[in-house]
Amino acid sequence: MKKILFLAPALLLLAVLTSCDKLDKLLTFYIEDSQSVKIASAFPVGQLIPLTPVSVPTRSDEKFKNENTSANLVKDVKLDRLTLTVTDPSSENFDFLQSINLYISTDQNDKILLASADNIPTGVSTVQLTPTSQKLDKYVKASSYTLSTEARIRKPISRDITIRSDSRFKVTADPL
Repeated sequence: MKKILFLAPALLLLAVLTSCDKLDKLLTFYIEDSQSVKIASAFPVGQLIPLTPVSVPTRSDEKFKNENTSANLVKDVKLDRLTLTVTDPSSENFDFLQSINLYISTDQNDKILLASADNIPTGVSTVQLTPTSQKLDKYVKASSYTLSTEARIRKPISRDITIRSDSRFKVTADPL
């Protein structure tokens, strides 16, 4: 009898923890976004260069509604992945890029690192950046956010290059 009394709370705790994981999975969804940026030729080699910031409309209210939730119920947003791809000219690759830091902000006072990559290999036209572990709730809940970039150029850029940024945010909402 004592064993049953001891095991009952342990089993109950295990059931609650398992159901919380299942509930989190039900309340978790992804927001994907793509932006294209044109990089002009003639950047200085070897220096950390800021690129022109890009304003990104989030349309988050619409996305939250599609997932049957709202901004006030969103409890956790993290960057799941961020990929950069050279789209124009199609023959170009990232040989020119040594490292990159991508920042997110809603105004100048809350700029944080979003993702980065160092020692970018040559010969590749797609680069996967390492996401930050920062909570990004206020950025995704805002009507728009700004992406800014610092890049270290490995070799001269002889022509304009267009790069597409594909991001995916993991969003978890409260059930109530």
